[in-house]
Amino acid sequence: MSGDRRPLTRIVNPEALGRPVGYSNGVAVEGGTLVFVAGQVAWDRDHRIVSDRLARQFGQALANVLEVVRAAGGDATSVAKLTVFVASTAEYEAELKAIGAEYRQIMGRHFPAMSLVEIQGLLEPGAKVEIEAVAMVPTTATMATTGPPPPTP
Repeated sequence: MSGDRRPLTRIVNPEALGRPVGYSNGVAVEGGTLVFVAGQVAWDRDHRIVSDRLARQFGQALANVLEVVRAAGGDATSVAKLTVFVASTAEYEAELKAIGAEYRQIMGRHFPAMSLVEIQGLLEPGAKVEIEAVAMVPTTATMATTGPPPPTP
């Protein structure tokens, strides 16, 4: 991306809050274009949920988030905030090691600000996790277009 001015990212972890593990308390970003990624579930391009295991669903949903960020001209380090909605925090905790492995495979050692929220259920049958994001991509990035907007329901 020659000529691109990469957004400046600064991790914000005040000592008063203690050291976070696996996330950052805040991320300050300037010099780019904001990208708001809609909640992504663990489906493939044919809208089929890829697995009944939460960890695998987490990995696919996160990969889907990153697909949107890449199409907007960014990469994993462009993600400033993730919100993870799960149907069961108990299942999330039980699969935490596998979820961490899925996360690192996709995001590396980049830990944006994150929230985990337990919800009663998701709209998509069989979905156990949905992830939305806010990213900052270079202002001069070439954004991929994927066709016309979706039809109105």
